[in-house]
Amino acid sequence: SVWVGQFVMVKGRLAGELEIETDRAKFLGVGSDTRAPAGMVSEERLSGTVGSVLDPVFVMRRRLRIPAGRQTSFTVWTVVASTRQGVIDLVDRHRQEAAYDRAATLAWTQGQIQLRHLSIGVHDANLYQTLASHLIYGNAALRPTSKFLTQNAKAPSALWQASISGDRPIMLVRIDDSDDIAVVSQLLNAFVYWKTKRISVDLVILNDRMSSYVQDLQVEIEALVRKINLSKANGIVDGLGGVYTLRADLLSPETLGALPAVARAVLYARRGSLAVQLARLNELSPVKPLAKPITPVASAPAKTSEPDTLGLEFANGFGGFSDDGKEYVIDLERDRMPPAPWMNVIANPAFGFQVAAGGGGYSWFGNSRENKLTRWSNDAVSNEPSEVIYVQDDADGELVSPTLVPMKSAEGLHRVRHGFGYTVFERDTRKLAIELLQLVPLEGSVKISRLKITNKSNRPSRLTITHYAEWVLGLDRSATALHLISGIDEETGTITMRNPWSLSTSGQMGFVDMGGHQTNWSGDRREFLGSYGSLSAPQALLRGGTLSNRTGAGFDPCSVMQTKLRIEPGASVDLTILMGAANSAEQARALIMQFRAEPASKVLAAVKAHWKDALQHTQVKTPDRSLDIMLNGWLLYQTIACRMWARSGFYQASGAFGFRDQLQDSMALLTSRPELARAHILEAAGRQFLEGDFQHWWLPAN
Repeated sequence: SVWVGQFVMVKGRLAGELEIETDRAKFLGVGSDTRAPAGMVSEERLSGTVGSVLDPVFVMRRRLRIPAGRQTSFTVWTVVASTRQGVIDLVDRHRQEAAYDRAATLAWTQGQIQLRHLSIGVHDANLYQTLASHLIYGNAALRPTSKFLTQNAKAPSALWQASISGDRPIMLVRIDDSDDIAVVSQLLNAFVYWKTKRISVDLVILNDRMSSYVQDLQVEIEALVRKINLSKANGIVDGLGGVYTLRADLLSPETLGALPAVARAVLYARRGSLAVQLARLNELSPVKPLAKPITPVASAPAKTSEPDTLGLEFANGFGGFSDDGKEYVIDLERDRMPPAPWMNVIANPAFGFQVAAGGGGYSWFGNSRENKLTRWSNDAVSNEPSEVIYVQDDADGELVSPTLVPMKSAEGLHRVRHGFGYTVFERDTRKLAIELLQLVPLEGSVKISRLKITNKSNRPSRLTITHYAEWVLGLDRSATALHLISGIDEETGTITMRNPWSLSTSGQMGFVDMGGHQTNWSGDRREFLGSYGSLSAPQALLRGGTLSNRTGAGFDPCSVMQTKLRIEPGASVDLTILMGAANSAEQARALIMQFRAEPASKVLAAVKAHWKDALQHTQVKTPDRSLDIMLNGWLLYQTIACRMWARSGFYQASGAFGFRDQLQDSMALLTSRPELARAHILEAAGRQFLEGDFQHWWLPAN
C-alpha cells in the first residue's frame, strides 16, 4: 500500500484561496497537453475535484501578490508513506517555514557523506551523472558512426558468447595501454555510484591489446574490478547489472562488432579522462536555438462555428450517423472535441491501424502488440499521434494538417467520416480544400493515405507535403529505438526501416512511399522536431530549407519524407502515401509497386464491396432505429475488424487471443463468416487441456 500527498508552502502575500484539481482531463482539456493546458488558458477557478477519477493528477494553484523589488518563494512538497496517517504525519512535520532549509541541509549532508563513503568527489559525481544521461536517453553522441552501426547490427545472440544478455544499457570502455588505466578506474567508480542511484547498466571493459603470452593489462583490469567494494553502496539490489572484463583476441568477429554497435556509450581510454571526453561533446554538438518563439496554440482566439449536423441521425453535438447508417460523421474544432478519442479500427487479417477522429493512432504488422510499426498511445486526454501529414505553403510558410491534431488550427471546421474499412478527413482553409482518405486493402500489409488538395485561391499554390512517422518495429519504442536503422531503397526510392535486434522479425522491412515522387527525407527525429520542438511546431518546417537526406543508424529514429506539389487555381491534385511492412525487402518492393499502380479509389471500392457482403447477412428492423443501425453493420464490423483481426483497441493493444470472450465473439460470425468462427473455435480448442481447463490468453506467432 502506497499513499502519496502533496502540499505547497508560500513565503509571501497570498491573494485568494488555494485551488486544486485532481482530474487530468479537466485541467489539460481533451486534445491538449502541458504546453497549453486548458486550466491555464481559462480564467475560471480549478474545479476542486476529489475522489475517484480515471486519470489522476495533483494540481495546486496559489495566487500571489509581489510588490516591486521584493521576492517570494513557492515550495512544493511531495510525501510518501505506507498509510494515510503516515502521510498526514509527514505533512504536519514539514508544514513550517524552516522545514525546507532543514531538509535541504540534511540532503546535502547525506550526499556528502555518501560521496565520502564511496571515495568519490563532487566533480566526479557530476561527470557520472552526465554520463548516465547517455545511458538512460540513448543518442548518437557517444556511439560509433552510422556506417559502423549499420554494418555491425546484430541480434542479441551476438552478445551471448560474452555472457551478456543485452537486456540492460551497456557502457563500453576500450583500452589497449596500461598508461590509460585511470579511465577504467573512473568508470568502475561510476558503476558503483550508478548502483546507489538504482541505475541499471552493464559495464563492459574491453581489452584491445593484441594477443600475447603476458597479459599484464588484463591482470591490472581484473585487479581493479576486484577492488570494487559493492558493500559500501548501501541498499544495492540484484538485477542492476554487472561488470564484464573481456579480451578482444578471444572474441569472435561477430561479438567484437556487436558490442560497440549495441552499447549506448563507447569510450576509448586513450582519448583522455572522462572529463576531457565529455567536455569535447559540448564543443561538437551545441544546441541550436528554436527557429522562432513558439506560443501555445490554444492561447489564440478560436473562430467558432456551429457544426452542420443536418441529415445526421442521433446527432449529439459532435456528430452522428449518416442517413444510411454506414458512416459516423464527426465535426471538430480546436476547442470542441469529443470527450475521448473516437476511433476507427481498420484492419485485414495481417495488418491494420487505428485512427482517431482528431488524427493519430498507430499501425501494426502481423501482431498489434508484439510488432507495432508506430507508437501506440492510450492517452485519452492528449492522444499524441505517431503518424502525421503536414501541408506547407512554400510562399508564406503557412503550415496545416488534414487532421485536427497536432496543429490544432483555429481556422475552419474539421469533418471526419468513419466508415466500414476506411476513414476520411475533410478540411477547408482560406486557400485549400483538403481531403485525406485512409484505408487498408483486403490483402496486403500497407496503409494507404490518399491526399486530395484543391486550390481555392486565385494564384498557383506551391506546396510541400511532409509525412512523419515515429517507428517502433517491436513491442515498445524505448527498447527498440536504439537498434532501428533507416535507409533508402535503391529500386523504389522509398525510405525504409529495419530492426536487426529483433529475434523474431529481424528480416522485416518497414517503408514509406510517396508514389516515387519524394524529393527529400530524413531518418533523424531530432533533425525534424528540433531539440525543443514538437509535432505541433516541427523545427525543420519552421526554419524552412530542405531535409538533409540522412538515413542510417544511431539517430533518434523516425521517417520523414517530402514531396513538392504545384496546383493551379481551381485545380485539384491527388497524392498517395503508402506506409507498411513486409517480411523481406523483396516483398516490400512488390507491395510498393502493386499499390503505386492500383488507384486508391479502386481499393476503396473493393473494401466497400467486401464489407457490404460481410455485413448484409443479418439485417433487423425494430421500433428502435438506433438498435437497427448498430445491429445492421457496426457491431459485426467491430467483431471482425477489431476483435478477430486486429485484437486491438484504444485502451488495449493486446494482439492476443482469449478463450472465453473471443469464443463468444465468434458466435456473431456464424451466419456471415462461418469460416472465421470455425477457425477460431479450432484455435481455442487447441489451447484446452485433457483435464478440461484451458489457456485463458495467448499470443500467436507473428
